[in-house]
Amino acid sequence: KVLGAEVQSVFGGLDALAAMETYRPDVVLMDIGMPEMDGYEVARRIRQNAEHDHVTLIALTGWGQDEDRRQSHAAGFDYHLTKPADVGALQTLLNSLDSEG
Repeated sequence: KVLGAEVQSVFGGLDALAAMETYRPDVVLMDIGMPEMDGYEVARRIRQNAEHDHVTLIALTGWGQDEDRRQSHAAGFDYHLTKPADVGALQTLLNSLDSEG
């Protein structure tokens, strides 16, 4: 467990999409700059699948300009956090999602 959550890690966009079919997460923390396929495209593909409508997508990226945030929202991310991540802020966000569910 990490921050009280069961986790699975993958290291590329195609692996992330494959993992969605078997792992069934409630929350996905995803970098924008990934091998094979960027996080924007992965988010769009996740959002195209109605089975994943319940999933909260959080961009965790080094890209934090207003345009980056606009693009992540347009791709389907629910939240946009900039690296280095503030662990306290991440925990607060995860706790708020847990209390909503």
